[in-house]
Amino acid sequence: MIQKQEIMDFFLSACPSYKERWLEYVRDSYDDGEERLLYVDIGDFTSHVVDLYQKKMLDEFPGIFEVVENLHTNGDSYVREAATIGFLESLQNHSSHVELDPEVFVCYLHPVSLRWWDALNRFWSGKIPFVGIED
Repeated sequence: MIQKQEIMDFFLSACPSYKERWLEYVRDSYDDGEERLLYVDIGDFTSHVVDLYQKKMLDEFPGIFEVVENLHTNGDSYVREAATIGFLESLQNHSSHVELDPEVFVCYLHPVSLRWWDALNRFWSGKIPFVGIED
């Protein structure tokens, strides 16, 4: 079962183009030994994913979205929630902030991730009261 401390390593493995940005981000955001804020970290990563899309640098997308699916299917409850609220919702938000239709990413989603993407859309459109993460 995937644990929260493994998430960023999975993303870095799938997306080597993020490594330099990640190192700079960590250096600028944390003191030595300081606890990392996973959702903020994932948010920076999703910003990188949006940047890649805008530059039409899509080679790493299959691996990135395979990781997201793996987090949804093989993670503990915290990891599954981070995949949905941390990655998918951040991806939707970052896309919207740069006037990119978040739905451009749907074609990269695997079945379980797509289900959670749709749940987020239903939540934000007021069709469901919350996005529940299954245990």
